[in-house]
Amino acid sequence: MNKNLRMTFCMLATLVILSSCSQENKSKETATMSADSSATALVPATAAFDQTVDGKKTALYVLKNANGSQAAITNYGGRIVSLLVKNDKDELVDVVLGHDSLAGYQTKAEFFYGALVGRYANRIAKGKFTLNGKEYNLQVNDGKNTLHGGVDGFYDKVWDAKQLNDHSLELTYLSKDGEAGYPGNLTVKVTYDLTPDNELKISYHATTDKPTVLNLTNHAYFNLNGAGDSTITDHLLTINADAYTPVDETLIPTGKLEKVKSTPFDFTKPTLIGARINDANEQLKRGGGYDHNFVLNDTKDLKLAATLHSPKTGIYMDVLTQEPGIQFYSGNFMTGETADGKGNKKYGYRSALCLETQHFPDAPNQPSFASTVLNPGAEFNSVTVYKFYTKK
Repeated sequence: MNKNLRMTFCMLATLVILSSCSQENKSKETATMSADSSATALVPATAAFDQTVDGKKTALYVLKNANGSQAAITNYGGRIVSLLVKNDKDELVDVVLGHDSLAGYQTKAEFFYGALVGRYANRIAKGKFTLNGKEYNLQVNDGKNTLHGGVDGFYDKVWDAKQLNDHSLELTYLSKDGEAGYPGNLTVKVTYDLTPDNELKISYHATTDKPTVLNLTNHAYFNLNGAGDSTITDHLLTINADAYTPVDETLIPTGKLEKVKSTPFDFTKPTLIGARINDANEQLKRGGGYDHNFVLNDTKDLKLAATLHSPKTGIYMDVLTQEPGIQFYSGNFMTGETADGKGNKKYGYRSALCLETQHFPDAPNQPSFASTVLNPGAEFNSVTVYKFYTKK
């Protein structure tokens, strides 16, 4: 081969390689643009959350990772509005229920969708507790009991927000002494982080200037088939708990720990949620289904509490936490009466579930339960992780 022919051949080969690289880059850019476009279509318009509530600005913040996952969070109640993860076909699915605008979260019939819950998550019996010899009376909003902090809970507050980067959001709130009946000026910081491993990591931090009680959680409603799907009874659930806390007729724990073995509460192996939910069981009757706190087996710092799986989409969700318990709620009070869900969807009976990491319900009145007292000079720190993946 002569010199000129060799040069021509090398030039042609170079052009082919450059063209191939260009096409590959264009394909990647197209795929990225397509994923971003798909995600944009699933996330509510940010303008629908740009308002002022109690003199403070509200907004919708969108977190992203390199895998295409996204989390949309509003500082109104610290609520997770959307959570987009990929199914086994590499398609984005919104797995969290919510509303398309701020107005949807402000109705009286709202079910705490995606909210940060405090000052005390879950129930406190008869809306009262005694701490250091003094009785405190709380707001009663669940029959005779207090639920999720009362009518003046964290779910209805505008948090101060700071987006740290494209994948992290920091929310802070000062709960003043006497708010909803709780003692102490409580400073709370919650950080949401969407990690490269498709984890939504929630880090809680709190301090107080007076002895108080504290139980923080997130009240996200999950359906791994996709928000708006009709049921979660087709999901498989595993809970790493050999015991749960049975409840009385008002859903307050009796104080006992009951073994789950040979009962409908045994989720120690992957079990279809709908398999036993309608069994003739007194506890299921009282809850209208599952609405119970499970006593986690592992006492490690950050342990696997539960795994949820949708055979329909192939999506798995692991729940890891530093908390001693997890409340499994199977959407028993959902009605679907109005089409006020995202995309004008109706959220019907048992169309979502909650897995709320927590200390035990009514612990301030139950000496046998782990203490929820926070004293001045001490810090409350806790982490919960929701990790999403598929097995292709």
